[in-house]
Amino acid sequence: MGEANWAGNLTYGADAVTTPRTVGEVQEAVAAAAHVKALGSRHCFNDIADSPGGLLLDLRALDAGVEIGDGTVTVGGSARYGDFAQQLHDAGFALPNLASLPHITVAGSVATGTHGSGRRQPGLAAAVSGIELVTADGSLKTFTRADAEFPGLVVGLGAFGVVTRLTLDVVPAFDVRQDVFDALPWEAAYEQFDEIEDVGYSVSMFTNWVNDAIDQVWVKSRVDDFTERAGLFGAVPADGPRHPAHAAGVPADNCTPQRGVPGPWHARLPHFALAFTPSVGDELQSEYFVPYADAVAAIRAVREIGDLVAPLLLVSEIRAIAGDDLWLSPCHGGDRVALHFTWQPRQPEVEAVLPVLEERLAPFGARPHWGKLFHGVPGEYPRLAGFRALADRLDPQGKFRNPFLSRTVFGA
Repeated sequence: MGEANWAGNLTYGADAVTTPRTVGEVQEAVAAAAHVKALGSRHCFNDIADSPGGLLLDLRALDAGVEIGDGTVTVGGSARYGDFAQQLHDAGFALPNLASLPHITVAGSVATGTHGSGRRQPGLAAAVSGIELVTADGSLKTFTRADAEFPGLVVGLGAFGVVTRLTLDVVPAFDVRQDVFDALPWEAAYEQFDEIEDVGYSVSMFTNWVNDAIDQVWVKSRVDDFTERAGLFGAVPADGPRHPAHAAGVPADNCTPQRGVPGPWHARLPHFALAFTPSVGDELQSEYFVPYADAVAAIRAVREIGDLVAPLLLVSEIRAIAGDDLWLSPCHGGDRVALHFTWQPRQPEVEAVLPVLEERLAPFGARPHWGKLFHGVPGEYPRLAGFRALADRLDPQGKFRNPFLSRTVFGA
């Protein structure tokens, strides 16, 4: 077939790909297929969205429109956050948080537990209050928070069907400023971790794990809740715009505005601007979530193998996310800190390092990001048995299962 993911590190093994334009066409395609999966922005770095020998539904042409209601917005599952954020803002509303990239689809983001940053901001899936889903027999079903199984459906990994529409909670629109600080001493990060996480609405630390200091700290602050500061626990204000991989010589052209210039939430919460290629482009990614209380110990553990990790890195990011109750969310059950690795496109070498990295993080019960590269088991999830039972009920013939789900969720 020749279709590949965004990074180009995976060629899908499906026999065919089709592009439905209506929900009815999605229903017909799903009902007729023996094995089927949906494709969104293709930003997963593993085979979670593949359907070897089956059918892929490219949902980019499925335009379901945008409906802004009283405290909610409803969008098509193929919508990218950047496609409707301005419309939402113009109506006086905002989403509580956004990921680093506005280029990713809503359905794919929530299905994999994707998140933004902020100690008190949960992942993107926590905003979902309604799901419209095409199930294995082609039926169109709607679920809301009133349904007992709803917390299992949201971070669904594509195991239950094809998501055609989602309803998200919104908040009043707000403005954000973004300030970057250089060279945060490691000891300050260890000793004042909580205080650093509390300086803004969203805080991200960028490092290669071997430099004498954390290279950058990005602080995104609500303009209506901002306190001016000359420095940050020993870090100094950046003297110009920064790319997360600034230390590797990457220019900041595709990043959102910094240096304290205020702007709407959707133009500051992501690291990267919608009009440009996100991040670096030619890259791989991994990410691991550890309990917030173990953050400093986990950071120290990774630093101990910095010499092994750094030669393969473009940059690494440390950020906090509030906990949620969604069954297979990496933040299920409590606040987490995510250790993100943007790798050079050297997959064999990266895959050789991942077992060592995961061994270091195992004492903290690390959970990998579902849509990124990882080696071993995906961590412990107390509601995994319930997730499996729900998948058996909605997809009794395994139409939406694939090798990824068999390895990681169903134990085959």
